[in-house]
Amino acid sequence: MRDLDLGTITDAAAESWRDTPNARLRHVLERLVIHLHDFARDVSLTHEDWRAALDFLTECGRITDDSRNEFALLSDVLGLTSLVDLANAAPDATAGSVLGPFYAENSPVVPLGADIAGDNPGETVLLTGMVRDGDGTPIPGALVDLWQADTRGNYAVQDPSLPAENLRCRQYTDDAGRYAVVTVLPAPYSIPMDGPVGALLAATRRSPWRPAHIHVIASAEGHAPLVTELFIADDPHLDSDAVFGVRAGLVFLPRRFTEKEASPVPLTRQPRWRLDADITLARRGA
Repeated sequence: MRDLDLGTITDAAAESWRDTPNARLRHVLERLVIHLHDFARDVSLTHEDWRAALDFLTECGRITDDSRNEFALLSDVLGLTSLVDLANAAPDATAGSVLGPFYAENSPVVPLGADIAGDNPGETVLLTGMVRDGDGTPIPGALVDLWQADTRGNYAVQDPSLPAENLRCRQYTDDAGRYAVVTVLPAPYSIPMDGPVGALLAATRRSPWRPAHIHVIASAEGHAPLVTELFIADDPHLDSDAVFGVRAGLVFLPRRFTEKEASPVPLTRQPRWRLDADITLARRGA
């Protein structure tokens, strides 16, 4: 490697991974080096650019902790998360969308019709739907993991003033494949602006706003798990989502829940709205 120059450095760096036992890892690393070097040449990367990028990534690492992943947020605002979602989507399943940086594992398991709205401000809504197979067959015992921000845009994991389990839960579908919880209608909110990703958006005058949404992970035995979001129709930020998560099939219009309407499941309180959102899971390996 003593004769390295601009014409040979990329091949040498790519070739350095040749003994990697895992073929997939070897391929990814080789192609990463090639594309990264091509990018540096394309933009005529300077020492100042390079140092700024390293400082930016270092700060992303510094602010990341158990309740916040700044690297996930960076992937989201660059559109990379959505690109991976779209490239790996199953044609007969509900569209996937971003996980986001504030997912918390092991949310409490609640029964059908549970009220997770608690004393949160906002208008109550019955969120319900069927989890189905690609052929339309309901899936009993599917696990639906739900979480959302409150009306101030705060998730339980990022706001110590909120209960740890605020506006998040897991629920198993019933024999008809139905899930149902009473929660509050979500509100649009800005992504966190106190970190390096927020500073990047501010410097580039990009909108930091996300349209109102509820996060969902749905899974069932024999099916590929689905990470997605449910968006509220008529939100002003649907066409400018900071993380490119909106899909046409994930936008839902709530409707008034009337006193005369029969609820599909027993409820402990009368919600003001109802939002029906069915979820289709693809069979694993399909």
